[in-house]
Amino acid sequence: MTKAEYLALAESRFDALTQLQKQTDFYQYEKEFDQIWTDLGRAVLEQTIGPVPKDNRKKHCP
Repeated sequence: MTKAEYLALAESRFDALTQLQKQTDFYQYEKEFDQIWTDLGRAVLEQTIGPVPKDNRKKHCP
């Protein structure tokens, strides 16, 4: 994964992060913030290790 690819993934979540400013309930803010970062983390992980194998019992390392 290149820096440009990472920045593109992060930029794709930026609008969702800025929309959090409209939340008035901290619980909802935290819940949505956590979901955004979890999705970003998953996307970064999948991008760095490559495609997920069809057989989920096998591990794949780059």
